[in-house]
Amino acid sequence: MANWVLAFAALFIASTIRPAAADPAFALPANCALGGDCFVQNYVDTDASPAAADFSCGGLTYDGHKGTDIRLRNYVAMERGVDVLAAAPGTVLRVRDGMDDVSVRDIGADAVKDRMAGNSVIVDHGDGWVTQYAHMKKGSVAVTPGQQVAGGDKLGQIGLSGHTEFPHLHFEVRHKDQPIDPFTGDELGGGCGVSPEALWLPALSYQPSGLLAAGFSTEKPDSEASRHGAYDATTPTADSGALVFWVDFFGLQKGDELVQQLLGPDGAVLSENRQTAPKSKVQYFSFVGLKKPATGWRQGIYRGILRLTRGNVAVIDQAVDIRIP
Repeated sequence: MANWVLAFAALFIASTIRPAAADPAFALPANCALGGDCFVQNYVDTDASPAAADFSCGGLTYDGHKGTDIRLRNYVAMERGVDVLAAAPGTVLRVRDGMDDVSVRDIGADAVKDRMAGNSVIVDHGDGWVTQYAHMKKGSVAVTPGQQVAGGDKLGQIGLSGHTEFPHLHFEVRHKDQPIDPFTGDELGGGCGVSPEALWLPALSYQPSGLLAAGFSTEKPDSEASRHGAYDATTPTADSGALVFWVDFFGLQKGDELVQQLLGPDGAVLSENRQTAPKSKVQYFSFVGLKKPATGWRQGIYRGILRLTRGNVAVIDQAVDIRIP
């Protein structure tokens, strides 16, 4: 009886493990440089409990998240257009287009009920493998059901449709209707910190934090306005009412040391923010600055500095200059 039980158990385990040889390989499904002009904002949730953890046991995910969110720096990049690409050869199963590019914070979740993926494409890769490309730009879907696509073919463009708050592509891998983490090859909730069998080819690196944008304004900056490019053409003068250095980054972790400074033409610190992060935040917008001095702004180059340190290691170290003529 014991041998029969062991044999049955071995057969059951073998039947529930996907053979590695059958696993497909996926390329980055967006025409952008990961870590340069696009970033992974959220990974698949590997924690089966109500808590959440990405595959490296980090915090770039949320409970039950089934895909990989490849975000753009801002809305300006979305408007310029970044193509969504087929991650592997296959057949287009379904498409949806026509939904507006608007944050769910503005329209409410009920407006996209049952259409949370927004404008999207689903591709069948055979043997039970499918990929979904969600939140694409309105009017950009470039394929039709039944169409054969090769890896790298354009499917549409990254957008802001459906249940989303920032321009990104939600890329989801499923095998026999089960979400799969392409960074590990494991199913949703499979646990973090394990030896991964990544499905990416070439391999994609993990980036726990990164700078999205940094710049100056002559007024108190607004995070959403900055992401729409409101301060991209800032040209301060001696009479500007204020000079403010702002930053927008992702992956702030509890305990990080944040230093943000505005320096004058002589290198003196005009304004500074130093803090130890009390809690983790997926995205963080911050600024330092001051109002115009009584005598106006001195001519010269002003510098904004951001240093984010984690465990004595500089995670972000960025300097941005602007000239007052």
